[in-house]
Amino acid sequence: MPEARATITPGLHGFHGGLDLDYHKAPACDRPIGEMPLVDEYVLPLHMHIGAPAIPVVAVGDHVRRGQLLARPDDFISAAIHAPTSGVIQAIEPRGLPHPGGLSAQSIVLAADGEDREAEPLDPWPDYVDKSPVEIRSRLREAGIVGLGGAVFPTAVKLATANPGGVETLVLNGAECEPYISCDDRLMQEAPEPIIRGAQMMLHAVGASRCLIGIEDNKPRAIAALQAVIDRLAAEENERRFAIKVVPSIYPAGGEKQLIRTLTGIEVPRNRHVTDYQLLCLNVGTVANSWHAVVEGRALTERVVTVTGGGVAEPRNFRVRIGTPMAKVIEAAGGYTEGVDRLLMGGPMMGFALHEDEVPVVKATNCLLAMRPVDRDPTPPPQPCIRCSRCSEACPADLLPQQLYWYARAQQFERSHDYHLFDCIECGVCSAVCPSHIPLVQYFRHAKTEIWSAEREKAKAEHARRRFEFHNERIERQKAEREAALAKKRAAIKAAQEKAAKQGDQAGDKSGDSTAKAKAGNGSPAASSAGEGKSAAALSIEAARARAKERKARAQQAQPTPDDTTGAEPRTSDAPERPGGSS
Repeated sequence: MPEARATITPGLHGFHGGLDLDYHKAPACDRPIGEMPLVDEYVLPLHMHIGAPAIPVVAVGDHVRRGQLLARPDDFISAAIHAPTSGVIQAIEPRGLPHPGGLSAQSIVLAADGEDREAEPLDPWPDYVDKSPVEIRSRLREAGIVGLGGAVFPTAVKLATANPGGVETLVLNGAECEPYISCDDRLMQEAPEPIIRGAQMMLHAVGASRCLIGIEDNKPRAIAALQAVIDRLAAEENERRFAIKVVPSIYPAGGEKQLIRTLTGIEVPRNRHVTDYQLLCLNVGTVANSWHAVVEGRALTERVVTVTGGGVAEPRNFRVRIGTPMAKVIEAAGGYTEGVDRLLMGGPMMGFALHEDEVPVVKATNCLLAMRPVDRDPTPPPQPCIRCSRCSEACPADLLPQQLYWYARAQQFERSHDYHLFDCIECGVCSAVCPSHIPLVQYFRHAKTEIWSAEREKAKAEHARRRFEFHNERIERQKAEREAALAKKRAAIKAAQEKAAKQGDQAGDKSGDSTAKAKAGNGSPAASSAGEGKSAAALSIEAARARAKERKARAQQAQPTPDDTTGAEPRTSDAPERPGGSS
């Protein structure tokens, strides 16, 4: 069983809990970073970062080159994906993910052509000091840069959500506290210049005045390599903003809040972020790739991966193209040894077992750990909790794992949330020290998943409720609009009728005597009272009839009549004319 944490080095601040572990870094860390040969096929999941999946901008059959954009960010928290080599887009379909549940996700499948031709790079910015922070963030987003320490949070978003009051201190995380993993160690040894130059660029991007680099004391060669670059820049450029802080090898010293506490003494409370204290923490690999993206215009298409454990023949770090099948990476390390029964992505404390080795290397893949039964302690069956409180004493997040376990086991997830379940960093310390061998972290992960699922269902129900209410409001609004339009139409009709009736009355007053007599013909009291009860429309019709009778009467008066004095019949064309013209 791991021993309790060691004593903190004088001059630094400690954090609660932690363990002193056997780190097993030497086999892979003692060899230079190797270059992975090209493979025939690359699989690039569209969701290999925190946030929304990327959206493909290519189609099946397209020929692409290395570094060409394959999928664009779909949301504020999202990241671009680029081609790891040149070739043809073979498919866009669901493929297996490196996931503890063996899930699949929509992926771009690239058939390599073996030529590895590069696309036109992004516009290099060697004079990045002339660029604004917004432009630098835009470039990092365009290049697909994410946190390479394991969180894969989009770096541009992390810079954009920093404290509005500014960032005072940039912290570079080179602790790499997880056993077996040494990719950051080898990177610091072999490429210290891009790391320090990338940190300079980040200082400019966030306006910070100093940079603290935290490295565990089990990495002396990495410390020496970075210190040499810092000393040279101090002599040549009067660069005085950097300081390396050697921290004790206490797991998990590489946790963001734990490293901040160790270096600065600032303890970030629950529900707060380090940026609230004018701090920003970035992984050394992240700043190195950020420098390549801004200064050289290179998109993120590869990363350093540790291939180690007793289950591989030749443990080593490799520079691996994103999308390479993990089985090919194992082959590059000499293949499996006899008796391998488990392949983990990540370390033994926070990593997870994979269902197969045909899944691709993604941006979060920092280690492939092949293990045999003899490489790990046997795991006895879990026993009942004896309430020894060792888990609470060792928890680096200062939680109460015992209480969280009881609530998670009883499925009282709301109570787990009340006990700050989401402050758990899933480091595995509590499980490692538990004398009852209870897989505490598995319970916590399950509880988190259930809470997230309940929140999603609640959000869906709330969304459905809002849609239902909006639907009803829309129906009521349309009904009111129809009633208002109908009322307006009725008012217009009534106004027209009143206007017509008024015009009819005025025309009746101006008509001749015959019209007046016709109106007065039924002027008896009974008729008058009956007329008074008539509607305006009926009166209008009667006035029109009276005017028609008047016109007819005038027409009859204008028509020729027989000669009354002679009594002669009018002559027609059919009657023959008599001689003499008279009888």
